[in-house]
Amino acid sequence: MGKAEKILSKMQNNPRDWRIESLKTVAEANGIAWRQRGTSHVVFVRSDGQTLPVPAHRPIKPIYIKKFVEFVLE
Repeated sequence: MGKAEKILSKMQNNPRDWRIESLKTVAEANGIAWRQRGTSHVVFVRSDGQTLPVPAHRPIKPIYIKKFVEFVLE
């Protein structure tokens, strides 16, 4: 089990107190691109064109972590 898989598993069990760097690590390991062009949000982009904006300030609210996990696993 790789680092990104462990992080994703922990996110599923506890969606609280995550940093945007962890989300970026999981996204890169799963082939999901991300962009942040001087804004307060990071936008994750799947290969099928679906996007998910996540506020980059800490802590990230649990609802965004739950949406991110669903986004990665779809």
